[in-house]
Amino acid sequence: MIKKNVVIIGLGGVGGYFGFKINKYNENSELYNIVFVARNETYTALKEKGLILHSTEFTDNTTKTVVYKSISEIVNPDLIIVCVKEYDLENLCLQLRSVITKDTILLPLMNGADIYERIKKIIPSHTTLPSCVYISAHIKEKGEIVHKSKPGRIIFGKDPAHPDSHIDWVGDLLKKSHIDIDILENPEKAIWTKFTFIASFGLVTAKYNSSFGMVCEDTVQKQMATDIMKEIYAIAVKKGIALDGDVIEKTFTTASTFPYDTPSSLQLDINQKKISGELDLLGGSILHFGSEWGIDTPTTRLFYDELKKMITLQ
Repeated sequence: MIKKNVVIIGLGGVGGYFGFKINKYNENSELYNIVFVARNETYTALKEKGLILHSTEFTDNTTKTVVYKSISEIVNPDLIIVCVKEYDLENLCLQLRSVITKDTILLPLMNGADIYERIKKIIPSHTTLPSCVYISAHIKEKGEIVHKSKPGRIIFGKDPAHPDSHIDWVGDLLKKSHIDIDILENPEKAIWTKFTFIASFGLVTAKYNSSFGMVCEDTVQKQMATDIMKEIYAIAVKKGIALDGDVIEKTFTTASTFPYDTPSSLQLDINQKKISGELDLLGGSILHFGSEWGIDTPTTRLFYDELKKMITLQ
């Protein structure tokens, strides 16, 4: 049997966690060729020590990896799992055009309402699986990931533009890697439900430098998050996305399952004054969709403008 070539790009919390589980499974099965693409210090760390994951799911927390420095080294990929930061997405897609084959499947493990569309603008003819992820993990140091809370989960579906693409093997690989997955006919609702969570909690925790637990408990922060969710819900209605009527209540319930002091990745970006961070992925997307569909988004605008100032303030 010819082994399928699986490439994982991006070794942050998401790529590190799911990549570790896939590579760990393949250490024993040897059914796939698993390759990571990493840069600079991360590349060196993986070459020297392998990928390390601190998680209650594993007692053996190291997996030996095959790692490339450059996208140009990729050969005949069957599946590319994209885990880069949102501001790197377009640049990555431009690079991938020279190494993908006609049968390459793209699985973006990125949480945003428009990730699928952004990939399709640059790579229109390939199968891209709309998806979202639930995971609490972060980089401890280069090549070393810390996973908190319950096991990570991936939700994805068929490419609407390529509904007949053979993707069963992708789900099989993830399941055998002991990854919790849901494969949906139409994952758009799940993607926007997740976006409601990460956008509202991201903006509020970033502005107040708080945590998931504090947003759930503090009266002011909870109201601000609620107002942002209402703006997202109004946009979803206009777009014809059938979010649950109690999506706001469910979002707070989801947040409460995380450790109380969990920060958002946007919050970490703001604290580090990252100009290229998740603010545009979250707040910027809400403002864009609001303008496009004629929905007022005053709370998001307030938070977006204040956070922009915080980034640039020296």
